[in-house]
Amino acid sequence: MKRLTLALVFGALAVPGAFLPAAGANIIERCECDPARPQTLLARECGLCREAEKQPAGEGVFYLKDINPTKPNRWLALPRTHEHSLVAMTPAERTALWTAAIAKGKELFGDHWGLALNGRRVITQCHVHVHIGKLLPGIETDNFIIVNKPEDIPLPVDEGFWIHPQGAQFHVHRGEQITETVLLR
Repeated sequence: MKRLTLALVFGALAVPGAFLPAAGANIIERCECDPARPQTLLARECGLCREAEKQPAGEGVFYLKDINPTKPNRWLALPRTHEHSLVAMTPAERTALWTAAIAKGKELFGDHWGLALNGRRVITQCHVHVHIGKLLPGIETDNFIIVNKPEDIPLPVDEGFWIHPQGAQFHVHRGEQITETVLLR
């Protein structure tokens, strides 16, 4: 019930068994972004791809402050390369993304950080990005696996998940689509 309440407070519509974005959200079916054709980066869902193009070519991961005015405490970690899913990234690229996002979370929120990656059915930007924020208190559920290091974080296929520290390990909560609601706005 706590997750349902949070979803309603944070603008998601509750549907039995699922969380869906609020009306008017632009869900990505497929992405046409191609840096070799700059005109393809003009679409709203390609905003993060445009930002990636502004970064130095040698960058692996970069950070952006979330510009959504309803999320003043959020940051994003993004790969510099144009990837539309974690599946398209190599294991080394995924590990670099998780390691960088965890480091930024610790820097900003100490031991109270959380990372969230929304599922493919609800994303509104086609460039891979990890939400970084302060984990809401009391949000822990029983649906998680324990991993010891960033390279052990499993590869989601069509689901979102959220991660937070638990001592020297991480809890990885899986099986949801909208996951960023576990983070302080």
